[in-house]
Amino acid sequence: MPDLPVQHFRGRDGARLAYREVGEGPAVVLIHGYFSSALVNWVRYGHAAAIADRGFRVIMPDLRGHGDSAKPHDAAAYPPDVLADDGFALIEHLGLTQYALGGYSLGGRTTIRMLTRGATPDRAVVAGMGLDGVLDATGRNDHFRRILTNLGTFDRRSPEGKAEAFLKSTGADPVAALHLLDAAVDTPPEALAKIDVPVLVLAGMEDDDNGPAEDLADALPRGLAARIPGNHMSAVAQPDLGTAIGAFLASP
Repeated sequence: MPDLPVQHFRGRDGARLAYREVGEGPAVVLIHGYFSSALVNWVRYGHAAAIADRGFRVIMPDLRGHGDSAKPHDAAAYPPDVLADDGFALIEHLGLTQYALGGYSLGGRTTIRMLTRGATPDRAVVAGMGLDGVLDATGRNDHFRRILTNLGTFDRRSPEGKAEAFLKSTGADPVAALHLLDAAVDTPPEALAKIDVPVLVLAGMEDDDNGPAEDLADALPRGLAARIPGNHMSAVAQPDLGTAIGAFLASP
């Protein structure tokens, strides 16, 4: 795993948040998934390098509660839509006016929230996220709330047990992660219909955890659905993820 130096910026509430970057060229901001980190989601499996090799400056924040970012235990640090606020703070910190925006799973949902709130990237990528997870973000979070409030009680082979093992392996903070669930905001269909940006909706062949990617692409005026090998967890480890994102960003 390349040693990318940690850089910092401040959230709108002053929280000290981390990001890494690699490559030169047009900027693309990529947001990782729940329980993950920039290193695990984008760097470990070569996605950031593959996208950078296409001529992009890949900027990867750690969500609050994750990676090298602040992990406050105060519930007040997690108001509704705080992750979108953090995304806007990063774009403002870097002075980005032209950029692409994307994310995986929770990062994909955060990308949608930023788009509905006025983010103006040239194009966007929403990976590992479907229509259900966007329309009913709070409902999807019930699964994780059950895990975080019953840690240590699940069979290691169960979906809950595997998610708990992933949480431990990445060093995400379970208290912060639980508070973060309360920041989720549902996005209504009429808000999706106003997103006038080309959006690649990308998911593993066996990943309908948040609803089919095709349904989300259909709800977006300029949505394009694509599938890569894997399920919600394993698709991140496939080179196809970075390859597909890079090809979409580099396409005319």
